[in-house]
Amino acid sequence: MSAWIEQRITLSHHLTLTAQIWGKPDAPPLLALHGWLDNAGSYAFLAPLLAGRWRVIALELPGHGHSSHLPAGINYHYVDYVSAVLAAAEALQLERYTLLGHSLGAGIASLVAAAKPQSIEQLYLIEGLGPLGDDGSHTLQRFRDAFAAPAASGKSLRVFSDIDQAISARTLASGLRADLARPIVERGLAKVEGGYRWRSDPRLTRPSAVRLAESQIEALIAGIQTPTALLLSNPMTPYLPSAMMQRRASLLPNVTVTHIDGGHHLQLEHPRAVAEWLLGDD
Repeated sequence: MSAWIEQRITLSHHLTLTAQIWGKPDAPPLLALHGWLDNAGSYAFLAPLLAGRWRVIALELPGHGHSSHLPAGINYHYVDYVSAVLAAAEALQLERYTLLGHSLGAGIASLVAAAKPQSIEQLYLIEGLGPLGDDGSHTLQRFRDAFAAPAASGKSLRVFSDIDQAISARTLASGLRADLARPIVERGLAKVEGGYRWRSDPRLTRPSAVRLAESQIEALIAGIQTPTALLLSNPMTPYLPSAMMQRRASLLPNVTVTHIDGGHHLQLEHPRAVAEWLLGDD
């Protein structure tokens, strides 16, 4: 089933999130969270393969895709993403659901599962378990960098003459093949005078002033009670070193860790293999 519908989810007077949804309305829900500067297009190839089992709800995080940007003066923080996801699940009337996350989305999904374990049926994580942590070596410089630029700023919004030019820029930045980047890019562009620009909030590119300490992340991960499956790329992604991921995974009471050959966006590169990983023996 490849057809999808789009749904707007109003959380407050200043925040409305968007989701792309695949599958039958009465199927068990699977809430899918995308990575940083990605959007629901991240699941364009995978979601149709899962729609026979689940109602796949690919939620776009604040500042991403077609979801609202945060108001001026408010920054993007992990804990607020967790709040937004929980609020969206409540608005969608998801009392108990399967949770899938990729990269940033995997980190957020981990914290959602730690915050409300009674709501999560199963937890599937692609290229991430918990958020990026802080070992103290760059804390001061990161803090200074976050406040070095005006609060409203981020990278300037480039205008692309056409969609293919935007795809080329994305492939250069991410290493994704053009055909794999296309669903994210097409979903992530807005038509403007002279061409196209990114829909995502430019403030997302600002450095975070504060990250959780690794000890805090480990304490939160240890609170995940849900059966968890973690999928990692081979070779490893540089900011997800094997030793750290193994240590974090060891804190979970019920976890399986799988490695497959590929890059960071495994769900785009190998959607059938990832679908088999998710579906198991079904």
